[in-house]
Amino acid sequence: MCGRTSCHLPRDVLTRACAYQDRRGQQRLPEWRDPDKYCPSYNKSPQSDSPVLLSRLHFEKDADSSERIIAPMRWGLVPSWFKESDPSKLQFNTTNCRSDTIMEKRSFKSGSTGAADSPENWEKVWDNWRLLTMAGIFDCWEPPEGGDVLYSYTIITVDSCKGLSDIHHRMPAILDGEEAVSKWLDFGEVSTQEALKLIHSTENITFHAVSSVVNNSRNNTPQCLAPVNLVVKKELKASGSSQRMLQWLATKSPKKEDSKTPQKEESYVPQWSSQFLQKSSLPTKRGTAGLLEQWLKREKEEEPVAKRPYSQ
Repeated sequence: MCGRTSCHLPRDVLTRACAYQDRRGQQRLPEWRDPDKYCPSYNKSPQSDSPVLLSRLHFEKDADSSERIIAPMRWGLVPSWFKESDPSKLQFNTTNCRSDTIMEKRSFKSGSTGAADSPENWEKVWDNWRLLTMAGIFDCWEPPEGGDVLYSYTIITVDSCKGLSDIHHRMPAILDGEEAVSKWLDFGEVSTQEALKLIHSTENITFHAVSSVVNNSRNNTPQCLAPVNLVVKKELKASGSSQRMLQWLATKSPKKEDSKTPQKEESYVPQWSSQFLQKSSLPTKRGTAGLLEQWLKREKEEEPVAKRPYSQ
């Protein structure tokens, strides 16, 4: 579900952003473990190292469990019982861990189960740019043939909140506020069952769409976090064939008549309505009046000379 995070803050700024109050109410800053392994990035993907916040008691037996440490860890849990020499040969995906099966799957059971409660921190727009604290568990794996131990973690996921349900049916288990973070980390005072009650979805989060640039883990620029508008009006551009057709019409189309060619002079004589009246194609009616008129005309033309008026 969760496949990208971001933590691009410089180490000293990240340390101040993780300030907390210990059990005595004193304001403190967490100490770093292997600080040189921390690499700020706008685009963190699985199998990369990310800063994890956890109780000091995991490393020091007599330490106060309310005191905190930041340790860079590999994203994608490698269980302590894994016997291969290469962690990449792990046959299943441990980037995320479902909250409803966290106590059942063997992958998430180790000597630190119940005490392995570390939220991963990364920067996102959420309540005045606070660090977004997500609950997770971690483990420590030792290579069978010896060598440096590997600390790794997984992010716990829950059913998505209403606001995110249209994007994905799962979301990270967000520890909403300093009190929730303290209870999740302080396994010396808070039981596992009590801590698990903190794992639920929350609406107290804002989000925005980002560019597909983030899909490539090699891209590490602010553009990975910049908001983008999903509704983009695309400018229509003519294809190659359309451009060739337009060019042909501009050069090969028939030329206009030469202005020197004699033009038929326009008549400025008024033309009356007879110009616009259409002659009927129907034959003339042969009524009685028409026949009488023709007969009188013929009689006049054929009138004998004797009958014509005499004139000198």
